[in-house]
Amino acid sequence: MATATATCPSCESNVALDAAPRQHEIVECGDCHSELEVLSLDPVLLAMAPEVEEDWGE
Repeated sequence: MATATATCPSCESNVALDAAPRQHEIVECGDCHSELEVLSLDPVLLAMAPEVEEDWGE
């Protein structure tokens, strides 16, 4: 199965993605272990994933 690749915005290494990545999917960089979000599909563009914030039931 073919995979797509994109550049990690944190360490600039290549990140291998599934053959059909989904927009807003969260992936992990194999080198620096940063959580990344797929922003666009053509071309595949990654950005640092937003931090999940605690809502404390509000």
